[in-house]
Amino acid sequence: MQTLHVNGYDMAYLELGSGPPLVCVHGTLGDFRTWSPVMGPLSQSYRVISVSLRHFFPEHWNGVGDDYRMSQHVADVIAFIEQIEPKPVNLMGHSRGGHISFRVAEARPELLRKLILAEPGGDLDATLDPAAAPVAPSALGARIAASAEKVKAGDIEGALQGFFDGIDGDGAWARLPAAAKQQLRDNAFTLIGQIHENRKPYSKADAQSIKPPTLFIGGAETKGQLPAITRALSPHVLAARTAMIPGARHWMFEQAPQEFCKIVLEFLAG
Repeated sequence: MQTLHVNGYDMAYLELGSGPPLVCVHGTLGDFRTWSPVMGPLSQSYRVISVSLRHFFPEHWNGVGDDYRMSQHVADVIAFIEQIEPKPVNLMGHSRGGHISFRVAEARPELLRKLILAEPGGDLDATLDPAAAPVAPSALGARIAASAEKVKAGDIEGALQGFFDGIDGDGAWARLPAAAKQQLRDNAFTLIGQIHENRKPYSKADAQSIKPPTLFIGGAETKGQLPAITRALSPHVLAARTAMIPGARHWMFEQAPQEFCKIVLEFLAG
């Protein structure tokens, strides 16, 4: 493990391989361990740099403070990339980390060579979804809020089961290996911060502003809101590619690592 000092915070990261940089950003309840199933194959061609965002493991955060913000995490990733050479870098984000990566590309496209969004999370505004209700929480947002209340009450297992099963289907938490469960437990208190992170919804103009070549990748079996985000954004991102992995769900790089790496490496080499 190494750290870089960004915006007054020591951001931890893991690095493997050599070659052009590929910076990887985890999602909700993740950390730099999230990408472990694919770091080996990807590092054969790239310098893979997997970050842990502010307040995630190895920090043991108690959920107190007001700097768990989407804007803070975007600023931190930008400041981190600014210290990586050579630039531009490739950037890959999963779920909430996909939203962060999208916003990095929106704000600082010159820092990026290519962008990979693995089922980016978030909400759509009325320009992408006429039925969007700006004052109503999304189903995913409501699930996070319910899980955060359980964390506050000390029911960590109940919080994580509710969150994980809600995304990957009933029984998904029970089927998860022990190491993966521990990673989620290590980051459970970040759910408290996520309730008030001030994440703005995607707009058509946001999507049209993305300049780096972009790959949307997902699991063909993912249900609910996340596939809808990809379907709404991808037609408006210039020359975007979309790849769906058969039989896989939201954590597609764990469930189908070989296919995931094949798609990502082909995109980066193109």
